[in-house]
Amino acid sequence: MSSIHEITLMLNGDPVEAAVAAHTLLVDFLRDSHALRGVKRSCDMQVCGACTVLVDGRPVSSCTMLAVDADGASVVTIEGLGGPDGLDPVQEAFLEHGALQCGFCTPGFILATKALLATNPSPSREEIVHHLSGNICRCTGYQKIIEAVESLAR
Repeated sequence: MSSIHEITLMLNGDPVEAAVAAHTLLVDFLRDSHALRGVKRSCDMQVCGACTVLVDGRPVSSCTMLAVDADGASVVTIEGLGGPDGLDPVQEAFLEHGALQCGFCTPGFILATKALLATNPSPSREEIVHHLSGNICRCTGYQKIIEAVESLAR
């Protein structure tokens, strides 16, 4: 029998209070309890980046983080970007540069890019490649993704 914990966090700008089992992964909390399907479950080992979300502005693999560890934090998923006036500039850049194909990995790449540009607004190509190395794409070949990020870094 697992214990239940009360957690409070900001989720895409909205306050959330929830009771979660101690073993609940953040990816499951977001997908199952909040229908945030942009968070993808893939490798379950913190190697592909498909489950990337921002926790207090830092990219984290939600497949290996417990929901209870997000207590008191601000969590942003792909659904939390943009707004009524349109897409986030990173989302726009990915569209403009054709930096997506099937779209499965795209939310993780976009959120990792948001985190990179928040800490380094003018990264070099090498810094971009290094920062995004934790995200895997099977479709694009990465070139268009790197070009999209470079366009934002100018």
